[in-house]
Amino acid sequence: MSTLLFWILASLMILSAVFVVANRNPVRSALCLVLNMILLAIMYLSLSAQFIAVVQVIVYAGAIMVLFLFVIMLLNLGAPNALKEKGGMHSLIAVAAAGAFLVLLSGAGAISTGLPAEQVTKKFLVDGGTIESIGLALYNPQLPWLFPFEVTSFLLLVAVVGAIVLAKRRI
Repeated sequence: MSTLLFWILASLMILSAVFVVANRNPVRSALCLVLNMILLAIMYLSLSAQFIAVVQVIVYAGAIMVLFLFVIMLLNLGAPNALKEKGGMHSLIAVAAAGAFLVLLSGAGAISTGLPAEQVTKKFLVDGGTIESIGLALYNPQLPWLFPFEVTSFLLLVAVVGAIVLAKRRI
């Protein structure tokens, strides 16, 4: 990934995250969060992780944000009078928490030395996040992921059947 693209995406993500927190309207705040998640998916695409980017958009920017907006509309949080809070200590506490977080990061050495670079090959960067490579790794009988995946799918099937049986009893 080019450094310029990373800094552009990172700056836009930080800006949208600030708008999520600073916006007084919860619907606009949720839409800024959707923008942040889409920018994160673009960053995944620039790292050749297509599957994770698609899952990010479908699951988080799609389904989870629909649930957030549904709850906002149900609770009628869009009304400006419902959002008024008493007291003025919030910004002071936020600044103190951010300062404590920066002190912890610098104490751990993450600010001065940075995070260690991974030792990956060029082939892994190109093929590592594709749907084909994830599918081959997941369904390969020589790797330990096939059995837990099949057990999980069986448990989900049992849960769906159980939910249908319980719902049928009430009807």
